[in-house]
Amino acid sequence: MTPLATEPPQRSGPSLKGRALRLLALREHTRTELEKKLARHDPDPEELRLALDDLQTKGFISEERVVESVLHSRARRLGTRRIRQELQAKGVSAAAMTEAIQRLQTTEIERAREVWRKKFGALANEPKERARQARFLLARGFDAEVVRRVTQGDNDCS
Repeated sequence: MTPLATEPPQRSGPSLKGRALRLLALREHTRTELEKKLARHDPDPEELRLALDDLQTKGFISEERVVESVLHSRARRLGTRRIRQELQAKGVSAAAMTEAIQRLQTTEIERAREVWRKKFGALANEPKERARQARFLLARGFDAEVVRRVTQGDNDCS
């Protein structure tokens, strides 16, 4: 009789690569996200690292695609600060995040104006209403100076 401790544990269900590919088919994931999601399926961190290395080498995991996906889907509705938080939560590198944020800052005022126009459409006459509009834009992650300019009707784009 052979001891059970020397036999590798039998895994039920798909392989780590299969699980990772299934997740990647739904949306782009960073390596960090995949590590978190897949770690519970395999207690061996080395096997997980090797599987993710292989997928990254083959181009299935791409930080650039994750950044582009987030920018494409979220930039129309959210400010730079909120998008930065989302990218940080996904584990995007500092260099990729800095580049993405620089791109977003060039359109911050236009994006804030569009979000404000869709929600409110008219400048507030009362301070209480102006404060409500400002809180809405701040919660969306727009910069305080941008929010001030939008809610006060400052059309100067400089």
